[in-house]
Amino acid sequence: MVMTSNTGPMPTLFVGHGNPMHAIGSGEWSRAFSALSGTLPMPRAILSISAHWYVDGTFTTGNDAPRTIHDFSGFPKALNDVTYPAPGAPDLAARVANLLGPGRATVRHDWGLDHGTWSVLLKAYPLAQVPVVQLSIDRRLPLREHAELARHLAPLRDDGILIFGSGNVTHNLGDAFSRMRTGNTETPGWAGRFDDGVKLATHSYDMDALLSLVEGPDGTMAHPTPDHFIPLLYCMGAARPSDPVSTPICGWDMGSISMRAVRFG
Repeated sequence: MVMTSNTGPMPTLFVGHGNPMHAIGSGEWSRAFSALSGTLPMPRAILSISAHWYVDGTFTTGNDAPRTIHDFSGFPKALNDVTYPAPGAPDLAARVANLLGPGRATVRHDWGLDHGTWSVLLKAYPLAQVPVVQLSIDRRLPLREHAELARHLAPLRDDGILIFGSGNVTHNLGDAFSRMRTGNTETPGWAGRFDDGVKLATHSYDMDALLSLVEGPDGTMAHPTPDHFIPLLYCMGAARPSDPVSTPICGWDMGSISMRAVRFG
C-alpha cells in the first residue's frame, strides 16, 4: 500500500462506518475503507471522534495501549474476536484536552477504541501502526458548541494529526432494520434529501446550513439522536473555508444508511 507524502496540513476526514461487519468483510464498503489510506498523507497520529463515545462530558483516551472495545451484541464470534492493537498517544491526549481549554476536557484511561473507530481503521491501517486517541462527544452540548470546539483542534493538522470522524450522514436504525426485514432496499425521500443537503452544505463550507438540516423534518428522521451526525461537525469545524472538499465514499447501506465520507483538505 502506497501512502502519499505530507506536504501541508493534514486533511480532516469523516467516514460513514455503517454495520460493524464491514470490519471483517470484503464487500463494497470494506474495500472502500481499505482504499482510504492510499489517498491520504501518512499521519503521525489519529484523533478519532466516534459516534459511540457519546457521554456526559468531553474526554480523551490517555492509554498507552488502548483496548479494543466490542460495544455491540448479536454479531458473529469472528467480529468479537477482532483486536486492533494501535498504540495510544498520551501526549496527544493531553494536548487535545489543553487545546479545548481549562475545565473543558479531561484525560481518562478507562475507555479505548470502540467500533466506530476500529471498524474503519482496521481496514484503512491494518498494521495498526498509527497511534490513535479518541475524543468523546458530550451529549449535553448544543450542536453549535461541538462545531466551536472543533475549531480549537485545527492546529493539530499542521503537526500531521489526522482528525477523523466516524458516524453516518443518516442513521435511523429503526427504519433500516424495518427495510432489512421486508427486503425493501429503496432509499426513502427524507434520507436522499438529507444526504443531498449535507453534500451541498459541506462542499460550500456552510456550517449554518449543515446545522439547520438536522433541525428540520428530514433531520428528525435522519437522526433520531444526533450521535452519528456530530462527528461530521468536528471534521468540518476543524477544516478551513479554503480547503478543497471531496467525497471519497458515497452510497447506501440497508436502504437508508448513508455511507457518505467527506474529506476536507
